[in-house]
Amino acid sequence: MNEVIHTENISRRYKMGDEIIHALKSVSISINFGEYVAFMGPSGSGKSTLMNIIGCLDTPTSGSYILNKRDVSRLSEDELAEIRNKEIGFVFQTFNLLPRASSLDNVALPLIYAGYNKKERDEKAKKALEDVGLGTRYHHKPNELSGGQRQRVAIARALINSPSIILADEPTGNLDTKTSYEIMNLFAELHKQGNTIIMVTHEEDIANYAHRVVFMRDGNIESDKINENPTQVNLIDLAKKD
Repeated sequence: MNEVIHTENISRRYKMGDEIIHALKSVSISINFGEYVAFMGPSGSGKSTLMNIIGCLDTPTSGSYILNKRDVSRLSEDELAEIRNKEIGFVFQTFNLLPRASSLDNVALPLIYAGYNKKERDEKAKKALEDVGLGTRYHHKPNELSGGQRQRVAIARALINSPSIILADEPTGNLDTKTSYEIMNLFAELHKQGNTIIMVTHEEDIANYAHRVVFMRDGNIESDKINENPTQVNLIDLAKKD
């Protein structure tokens, strides 16, 4: 398997007044194409800082980060923005959708920066929405959708540029239990299709859907284990219980 992510002794320090906060302390990790990894840990463990660096939303204070065989540790902000748009799909707890835009326009947004024309954007966005089960919701705005549907729109947007990796930050944090299972089932399907998925969660039952669980504490990786029995969701059974 080929590496898509490799960090070597990365650290991240912040200055808060006279105090230096060590959010990450010399973290080294490798993730291969097609893996499904969960970062777990308590608040302040460094899991979100590590995800932000992997997602090129932040840069390490020291150490190196190789994404797709390219050292992104010291790139300019413009170069990082291009990588974020083309190489990484983001899914956030709060969905981060434009409130006045339709599902179609929300999903098509990254394609504007990628240089596609309107017809191409609409065609690709419709296909992405169909792939997440929202083929009848093209013109609905976020306030006309349920929480689960909004997260599906966000996932469709994350997939639109066929990124190398999908980063999901607490993707079920604002959803009820049944909807959470549906979203996790969708991630399982995306993983089966060959997508590389990295998820941050503080919930053990959600992390158990991943095939590898990295537990962090105090800015270090405390454990990194293969999950031999990841949770599988049967939506038919869920529907019967509802």
